Amino acid sequence: MKLSRSGQKMSDMSGLRSIMEDVATSTASGASDWLNLSIGNPAQIKEVIDAWRDLTATVVAEDFAATSSRYGPSRGMPTLVEEIVTSFNAQYGWGITAENVVVGPGSQMLFFIATALFSGQTADGSFQRVVLPMTPDYAGYLGLSTDPDGVTGIAPEIELTGDRSFRYAFDFEAVERCPEVGMLLLSSPSNPTGRSIDGDELARLVGLARRHDVPLIVDHAYGAPFPRVAASRVAPQWDDHLINCFTLSKAGMPAERVGFAIGPSRYIRAMVSFMANSVLHAPQLMQRVAARALSSGLLDRLAATVINPFYRARRLYAERLLADLLPESVTWRLHAGEGGMFCWLWIDHDWFDDMALYRLLKTKKVFVVPGRHFFATPASDATAASHARRCFRISLTADEHVIAEGVGRIAEGLLELRRSS
Repeated sequence: MKLSRSGQKMSDMSGLRSIMEDVATSTASGASDWLNLSIGNPAQIKEVIDAWRDLTATVVAEDFAATSSRYGPSRGMPTLVEEIVTSFNAQYGWGITAENVVVGPGSQMLFFIATALFSGQTADGSFQRVVLPMTPDYAGYLGLSTDPDGVTGIAPEIELTGDRSFRYAFDFEAVERCPEVGMLLLSSPSNPTGRSIDGDELARLVGLARRHDVPLIVDHAYGAPFPRVAASRVAPQWDDHLINCFTLSKAGMPAERVGFAIGPSRYIRAMVSFMANSVLHAPQLMQRVAARALSSGLLDRLAATVINPFYRARRLYAERLLADLLPESVTWRLHAGEGGMFCWLWIDHDWFDDMALYRLLKTKKVFVVPGRHFFATPASDATAASHARRCFRISLTADEHVIAEGVGRIAEGLLELRRSS
């Protein structure tokens, strides 16, 4: 088989593909002994599951033929698009119309569409890249481009905030020096750290996008207005160079693949055309469910009264667990955050390697995610590469006893790695 250059890139192993293969292993028949602390699946919260199940059953009973037995518009079902327009105008005073909205089969597909539209070889022969203004960021971004050099990232500045805590900061000088910018992309609150961009940082990135005349895409998968898994320091904003992306995944519907983007019509129009030429449209039954969840206030209620308190409590539990179980003799630090679905850990020792820990923990039936999967900094940046290899991510969505047992095995693994160095 002879693959194209793009085919080779998209068929190679990536961080996201590795995570999905670990998902397959841990969910296979007879695999219940695995402790999966890698997956980004939302926690199985009974009230959330029950609410979505009941609403889906109602839609199936009332609207199945109208939604699932015929094709629909590539922009999205009018009922959902109208609810998005109404909801966001009421909440944020934006004044958007249907021309500013596109619904996709998950936000991951929307990012892929934007990458195809705004990066790569242009008609005049120049080359544009997707720029991640701060890494680490979502591992799935690194696989978006069909070009091997299509995504680049900026290493962060590191601020120590305590004996066992730290946080990242933007290196704006490096961001502004970055050439060949076709699109800026970041998650806020961030996967994997939970860090949220603030108003001044967002304004500076919007200004950079305006100077390059490119879109800035902000991925709100964990933030406001839903699912509020982690705290947002600034509400979603409107700007003529800003595309905001939202998803139902972390609000309890990851398998149903429904996300949407809101932005200037010139960007959204191109994304709708790409949808028509590729996947036609997003699944319509779940679009109808999403429309009902918005119009009834269910989505806002779940986010505010169930999902947000759950993850705040789970984060505090994890912080106590790490402090109790990880070896005191190991210099480990946790990225500061409030709530969130993950803990991002930095092991500040020369003997530590993220892939070595990953492989060792697999022998102990535990999955974590190596830190290097979240960095897209150039190979020439040795400092960033070294830091990436000293980090890893654990998920907080498993049951508490699974997290506790998993962290205990991580503690054992750290001591074993140190002894073997």
